[in-house]
Amino acid sequence: MAALDGLILAIAFWHAPWQRFIEDRRSNVYFGILVVLMLLWGMRVEVTNGLQFHLLGVTSLTLMFGWPLGVIGSVLALAGVTLAGWSEWAGLPFSIVTIGLVPVSLTFIIMLVVRAYLPKHFYIFVFVNAFVTGGLAGLTCGYLAAGMLALGGVQSFGHLRETVMPFFPIMFFPEAMFNGWMMTLMVVFKPDWVYSFSDREYLAGK
Repeated sequence: MAALDGLILAIAFWHAPWQRFIEDRRSNVYFGILVVLMLLWGMRVEVTNGLQFHLLGVTSLTLMFGWPLGVIGSVLALAGVTLAGWSEWAGLPFSIVTIGLVPVSLTFIIMLVVRAYLPKHFYIFVFVNAFVTGGLAGLTCGYLAAGMLALGGVQSFGHLRETVMPFFPIMFFPEAMFNGWMMTLMVVFKPDWVYSFSDREYLAGK
């Protein structure tokens, strides 16, 4: 798993828009968001051995900076959480997949589909790209983590299905609300900080 994580991270580094990132001087915003994610992931509840609940926020990170910087940022934030002693190094490759790579990629794919097939409207951007996608990212993270724990023999699938998996749908709403509010505030007050949003496309003439 670590080798796959390294490969995807290398692809993200290769495709990251470093020149635009430096020229726009958004590095302070980027690293500020990563600090927020670290604090967010530090506030968690362990529901069973190896499975913890906390807000993700990676949907907002991806919508603001795109897939490459979303992947890199999630890995950096996870490394910071681990260095702070809030998580163990042995679980880092597992966390990179469940908290970083999969939710970031899911957000980016849905964003591309929405952009291609739905009208470009402010409410569609906030409700579908941020609210609905954020909730789906939270659900996907939970079920994926449970499946990987079961496959790894850490927990039995039957135990997870009876104890924690029935509560996973509840994870949809706090994650959806968090990302929905975050993106609403961003596109209203700082739309130039949001890579995937354009005043001209989403607001002009609407």
